[in-house]
Amino acid sequence: MTANRLSSKLPFHYGWIIVFAGTLCIFAALGFGRFALGMLLPSMARNLNLSYSQMGFISTSNFIGYLIAVLLGGHFVTKIGSRKVIFISLLVAGISMSLISMANSFSYVVILYTLTGMGSGAANVPMMGLVSTWFSRTKRGKAAGFIVIGSGFAIILSGIFIPLINALGQDGWRINWVIIGMSSSFIALICLLLLRDNPGELGLSPVGSSGNAARQPTDSSNLNSSIYREKMLYLLGIIYFLFGYTYVIYATFIVTAIVQERGFSESMAGGIWSWIGFLSLFSGPIFGTLSDKFGRKAGLITVFSIQMIAYLLVAFNLPNQYLYISIFCFGIVAWSIPSIMIAAVSDYVGALKAAAAFGLVTFIFGLGQISGPAIAGILADKTGSFSSSFLMSGVFAGLAIFLTLFLGKPARDVTKKG
Repeated sequence: MTANRLSSKLPFHYGWIIVFAGTLCIFAALGFGRFALGMLLPSMARNLNLSYSQMGFISTSNFIGYLIAVLLGGHFVTKIGSRKVIFISLLVAGISMSLISMANSFSYVVILYTLTGMGSGAANVPMMGLVSTWFSRTKRGKAAGFIVIGSGFAIILSGIFIPLINALGQDGWRINWVIIGMSSSFIALICLLLLRDNPGELGLSPVGSSGNAARQPTDSSNLNSSIYREKMLYLLGIIYFLFGYTYVIYATFIVTAIVQERGFSESMAGGIWSWIGFLSLFSGPIFGTLSDKFGRKAGLITVFSIQMIAYLLVAFNLPNQYLYISIFCFGIVAWSIPSIMIAAVSDYVGALKAAAAFGLVTFIFGLGQISGPAIAGILADKTGSFSSSFLMSGVFAGLAIFLTLFLGKPARDVTKKG
């Protein structure tokens, strides 16, 4: 069934099919492409004799690839459209993850995981950009919130099944990479079938808007050039940088920390990781919707405050009950910042420029993701613990709260004016 025929038969707007496809996209691109690594690292490290620093640089390689994709992705979206870019990018991510199963050295993993990062970034940014095209200003936070929970579903599955497959033997982690790689490639096909670049292709208007359907312009190069004059985007970018720097340290190393420093078994750590995934399912929808109602500034301050608590609770050698509180705090807001950020960017620049503007702030965000795990790994090697890395994350989350106070209101109703 074509998208046109499906749209005519649905009892709801096709925009929610875009959200469904977007959830699957993020499930594969970020959930598997990035966050499964946290569960795979302990067994990979044992098998490949990796140091803390090397573990950190593997994570960093993914973000280097992500950053390259952000730089180049906008050009390809302009040329061939978001739908095709997302399809090709998910295939790249899926194939590269499958090939990691054959790795026998640190350098081999780094090269392939860089390609995974490129696929993840090139899929994520245009997918989040479609939120602005398919949804009006009053619905964007909610829609983006449901899309970003794809990562949560992937974390739940990886926390349950990766330890089970790892238990099959020392090569269990290789089997896991094949499974998640093939799954991501299959999701690429689903996205190709369901996604459309704008509602005008189906004769629709964005969800929550009124007026006649109109096809969006495909050549946005002139529009995109003006985003670099939007000063508020750079402040959003710095705030997003701090999120990228801090959350990725926690997501990459919390499992390794509780296994190697607190003596948890890998299966117990997997259960904790799954709880993070479960809690994160609520993060995007709840805080994205709250930001629609109470404003992006209030939403960001609330989320960063809860994250700061999560980081500080594991920074010190406190009893395990504080670890569980930290897990709850991190999970319940895990994907809130991206959902609020795409909505905030759209508020400032309008729907037509949103994809390019989100690409700009995501580039700055990517710099944080690159530096975070690398510095955290070096600190852990020098101190023998991740405590200093988690403490650094808590301090930086506090800085993000301070900077968010300086965000101003959008100058105009950008839902109606691009």
